Amino acid sequence: MSQPSIAPETAHGATSGHSQRGYRIGTILAIILTAVPFWLVMSGVLHDAQTTAALIFAMGFVQIIVHVLCFLHLDTRSEGGWTLLAFLFTTVIVVLTIAGSIWVMYHLNANMMPMPMPGGLVIPAH
Repeated sequence: MSQPSIAPETAHGATSGHSQRGYRIGTILAIILTAVPFWLVMSGVLHDAQTTAALIFAMGFVQIIVHVLCFLHLDTRSEGGWTLLAFLFTTVIVVLTIAGSIWVMYHLNANMMPMPMPGGLVIPAH
């Protein structure tokens, strides 16, 4: 009995639209987008902490996009776009939950500030 031959493209999943080139590009971009913020912080090349933080957040956001496109393969072509739609819905729910939690905590903190008593005494909040 002879064993059925499996084409190299089928064995590595290239027939499903995912190529080794895409994985390599994603890996290289992920390494660069990790190494650059690390270098920015460790070298202190930017003396402004806010600029450094903004660059780190921007590179983190770009890295999320790289991972979604290169490794999770979420695009409009896969499964008729339903996986992308589900991912976007999940993202909206997570962002709303986090933003709402931060908003509630901020307003609870603002409403729990110590109130001045008559006579100049202040009761500290615990």
